[in-house]
Amino acid sequence: MGLKGKIILVTGSAGFVGFHTAKKLLDDGAIVVGADNFNDYYDPGLKEARNKILEGYPNYKIYRGDLSDPKFVEKIFTENKFDKICHLAAQAGVRYSLINPQSYVKSNIVAFVNILEAVRNNNIKDFVYASSSSVYGNNKKVPFSVDDQVNEPISLYAATKKADELMAYTYHHLFGINTTGLRFFTVIGPWGRPDMAPMIFADSIGKGKEIKVFNFGKMRRDFTYVEDVAEGVILSLEMVGGYHIFNLGNNKPVGLEYFISCLEKELGKKAMKKYTEIQPGDVLETYADIEYTEKNLGWKPKTSVEKAVNLFIDWYKEYFKI
Repeated sequence: MGLKGKIILVTGSAGFVGFHTAKKLLDDGAIVVGADNFNDYYDPGLKEARNKILEGYPNYKIYRGDLSDPKFVEKIFTENKFDKICHLAAQAGVRYSLINPQSYVKSNIVAFVNILEAVRNNNIKDFVYASSSSVYGNNKKVPFSVDDQVNEPISLYAATKKADELMAYTYHHLFGINTTGLRFFTVIGPWGRPDMAPMIFADSIGKGKEIKVFNFGKMRRDFTYVEDVAEGVILSLEMVGGYHIFNLGNNKPVGLEYFISCLEKELGKKAMKKYTEIQPGDVLETYADIEYTEKNLGWKPKTSVEKAVNLFIDWYKEYFKI
């Protein structure tokens, strides 16, 4: 394991992907410094529960604060000497960007620049960060390839992620920093986010409440298991050199109706569906072309959507004591 003993900053370590990545790094013998603001975009209690697991490792410590504050970022970098940076902190969610755009500028633009500047000023060479499949917008060509043009984002969230990729390229070009952007595709699994469809649907189906099925169910998503995604993040941290963007997706999109049926099967209950129009900012389909990722990163997903749903619901029942 190439990262054993390495000191790695994982921003957003109390978040969904950040938690799984930090835990995997710790299991593999890395020293992890976490940073998170524990904001209330969704239940901070879930973030605290994730962080509590990480705090059980002697090689982990957490900084609580806002990465859009340059003094907070400076404190983290002054007190630690990092080998690599894994920047997963972000304001997530497409729909929320319609009502609170400033939080996306603050978290996804200002904080991103603050981290890049700290990387530059501390002569750190390896920088891995979270992008998103949202940058593809309503790309007519499927599957989505990293070679595709991504100049038509249909949400502010997607626009900020595209901006992150551009800024990462600039710092690579100007200062020789190795930057790797990871476009995540609809991540699902234990410790998932309450603002995402799997948790919203599971909660409503379990409680006999109605679920909203957008675009009358005519949507497809490339659901990708979180442990597979974390493995891709770690492979990116191990890889050194250049400017890269990789798709981390399952490469097997499924229809929304089929996904709901998988949840129904695991929960043993039928969903009460309310069909409705597509939401502004939502894309019709996500579908990752992972040929470039397989060839250059040596990553491919291992977990089917059915197994991912099974593992997610097992955790869901245990965590919420259902």
